Amino acid sequence: MRAKLLATTALTAAMSLALLAQGPPAGGGQGRAGGAGRGPQTPPLIMTSPAWEDGGVIPDKFTGAAGPTSPSPELKWTQVPPGTQSFAIIMNDPEPAIPAKSSKGDVTHWLIWNIPGTSTGLPEGVAQGDLPDGSKQQSLRGQGYMGPGAPPGPYHHYTFTLYALDTKVDVTPAQNAFDTRQALLTAMDGHVLGKAVLVARFHRQ
Repeated sequence: MRAKLLATTALTAAMSLALLAQGPPAGGGQGRAGGAGRGPQTPPLIMTSPAWEDGGVIPDKFTGAAGPTSPSPELKWTQVPPGTQSFAIIMNDPEPAIPAKSSKGDVTHWLIWNIPGTSTGLPEGVAQGDLPDGSKQQSLRGQGYMGPGAPPGPYHHYTFTLYALDTKVDVTPAQNAFDTRQALLTAMDGHVLGKAVLVARFHRQ
């Protein structure tokens, strides 16, 4: 009996070693790194503006220094993921100077969503309100872009975040832009194909 048990154990060990030598089964091994033979990775979505370099100072023309009706800057994007059906942009100031209760969090300077998936950017001076192409907009103080307005002191970092989505989202503007922003983020969950960030610095002189 003991000899039979030893023989069975030896056979099991030999089979295990053979399986290990073959490596993982085809299709196994998930993660960001992928695996050998999986082909090139999809290049990242990129957003730029001809008005400033990423992390640079945004011109006064596009800020509260030019008045409450300052135009939105031109934005461009490239390397759009395959299958993109729409884009959304969230612009916010994570370092607000106003009390948090005024905006339910950091300041929402611009929300624009359901931008057609065939778009390669936005022109300077996007009109306020719903657009003919189906895009919808909102900000803390209106139905369109609200330029940076940080007071004298440390620079604030205004973040433009572009999302490439595999669908259009059904979001109706709420009374408060922060609530709309939360609804937009919820609606986008599970539909983001790519994301790009462009940062602009500003403070009043």
